[in-house]
Amino acid sequence: MEEYAALIAIDWADKQHAISLYDCTTGRREQAVVKHTPATLRQWVFSLRQRFEGRRVAVCLEQARGPLVYALMEYDFIVLYPVNPVTLAKYRQAFSPALGKDDPTDADYLLDLLQYHRDRLRAWHPEDAAIRTLRLLVEQRRRLVHDATRTSNRLTEALKAYFPLVLSWFSDLNTTLVCDFLERWPSLERLQRARPATVLKFLRTHHSVRQATNERRLAELKAAVPLTSDVAILQTGPLQVKALVTQLRPTLAAIADYEKQIATLATSLEDYELFASLPGAGPLHTARMMAGFGTDRTRWVRVGELLCYSGVAPIVERSGKHYLTRWRYFCPKFLRQSFVEYAAESVKHSSWARAYYDLQLSRGKEHHAAIRALAYKWIRIIWKCWQTHRKYDETIYLNNLRKRGSFLLSFMAATSQS
Repeated sequence: MEEYAALIAIDWADKQHAISLYDCTTGRREQAVVKHTPATLRQWVFSLRQRFEGRRVAVCLEQARGPLVYALMEYDFIVLYPVNPVTLAKYRQAFSPALGKDDPTDADYLLDLLQYHRDRLRAWHPEDAAIRTLRLLVEQRRRLVHDATRTSNRLTEALKAYFPLVLSWFSDLNTTLVCDFLERWPSLERLQRARPATVLKFLRTHHSVRQATNERRLAELKAAVPLTSDVAILQTGPLQVKALVTQLRPTLAAIADYEKQIATLATSLEDYELFASLPGAGPLHTARMMAGFGTDRTRWVRVGELLCYSGVAPIVERSGKHYLTRWRYFCPKFLRQSFVEYAAESVKHSSWARAYYDLQLSRGKEHHAAIRALAYKWIRIIWKCWQTHRKYDETIYLNNLRKRGSFLLSFMAATSQS
């Protein structure tokens, strides 16, 4: 207890926070409620600083980000200990099997975790503003991508009902070309009234200039017949398509803005060249890898810590004769997704990654399990490069495999010969 003047647990909420405080000098516990307003929170923090004369206090709460964390992280005498909500829920259930829940009681349970099990918790030290900005940018961009995908899926469903020709013309609906096309010609009837020269000019203006492709499109347009003559579908379909295009266009523009910001910020950071050296990383995977690893090289003392935290390392359930290996349910989903998606992309650009993926398939694993196994290997490799500040070199890695007599090289040779 010597390192902290007080231990504080906060059960946070939108409007007010239940607080449980342990004074390390007197050994007494106190409870309070603080409203969630900037002025009230600032006043409460200043009262802590004055009461404990600026000495450090430990604050335990259920989140590693959010408005309360953002409000507290700017004070140098506060050390944050975020706890997984599942941890608190299981701890609560251990003492309340009836599954009762009360905010002040939850604050007491959090304080118990901080007071008696702090050796199993890890203090959260925010990284520099640049890497935190990059992390938020890549995560927010991904949410916009999900929004665009959801809208384009609805758009696909609507077009299938009355205007499937568009789907045969354009494989990807998430483009400005498709948005402009559907705004101008939301139905087959209106498209067929346009002159072929007008359609061709439109396509060329939007950089769709392959002659064979455009000739095929015009031939299909000439021979096209309506999918349905149902008046209800033909009247409501174009309205729905226009509405969806109106939603999709600004989302695509926002994604483009995010990608510009990500590229500008990522290239200015010290580790950019290191992560950009990964085969097939590209601008976005490079940024996501940088955001995932961060800049604090003391955070992951061993690579196993990162493997478990990211959720890429499997977990074992063992009880009596029961033995099961499964993936981790509770982990930072976006971080795991970043590693797994990069591993899938690396198969196209790295010879050993492709061979390792094929090897996993030959052993009976399905695609996703094989990719996760590859991500496991990539994290170990990238972590070593990150710790030593060295860029990745495929030749060096293959030589290391050769020195160790890796079976993977034999499999690569056998695959290439066949």
